[in-house]
Amino acid sequence: MMGAVVFAVVWFGDPSFSICVAAIAVVGSIEFFPLIGVSRRHPITVFGTIGVLLFIGLAQFGTTYYAPLLTASVVLPLIWLVFQSDIKHAAVNWAWLMVGILYLGWMLSYFVHLRHLDNVGRDLVILAMVGNAASDTIAFQFGLKWGRHRMAPKISPSKSWEGAVAGFVGAMVTVVILGTYLPNLRLPLWQSLDLGMLIGFFAPLGDLAESLLKRSTGVKDSGNCVPGHGGILDRLDSMLFSVVVVYYFVTWVIL
Repeated sequence: MMGAVVFAVVWFGDPSFSICVAAIAVVGSIEFFPLIGVSRRHPITVFGTIGVLLFIGLAQFGTTYYAPLLTASVVLPLIWLVFQSDIKHAAVNWAWLMVGILYLGWMLSYFVHLRHLDNVGRDLVILAMVGNAASDTIAFQFGLKWGRHRMAPKISPSKSWEGAVAGFVGAMVTVVILGTYLPNLRLPLWQSLDLGMLIGFFAPLGDLAESLLKRSTGVKDSGNCVPGHGGILDRLDSMLFSVVVVYYFVTWVIL
């Protein structure tokens, strides 16, 4: 059911697509910022969520003001922290705030940028999401059965090199099929292969990066809003990296 809703939102585009990305950004922020022990109502969570949403808004309505937004994201929280009594944790709180705004706001905004690409945006979002899902699913299933050599046992003990290789191949095959048959793409084989390799390479790295952030705060799952999978961040982790590399490959190489 959720997959059908996501597909419909991607297919029909704005305003529903950008609203959906913004809603995911809010849920992700509510999961992310409290990882360091602050509450969901803490100013760090509030400031961070606002910063994340502003990045999504700029992607939707224009990209002229990224530099002022980055500057405000750095300066305003520091000004607020100057007047707080908790000096001991000020640097950590400020750094975590910056990480969250960039990790969620900046990275999620690429979904909107990708969807806005003329004529091909819809199909590219579908390609990125389905290719990423294929990489994740095949890597997990293959690694569960045949995985022997762990990629990063201190960060994610269940991930294996065997699974990663299988996910890499699965991403390539899936993206080649989608790149060939999605009506607005019809990519040459070499471009589809390159996109598949990029997704297959960066998807597990995105997963590991999010796991690293969680492990560093002593948390296993970022939340519980997705039954059986943890939080929304646990579903987004690999996709955040994939959508960025797809966007830049398409804008730098294809278009």
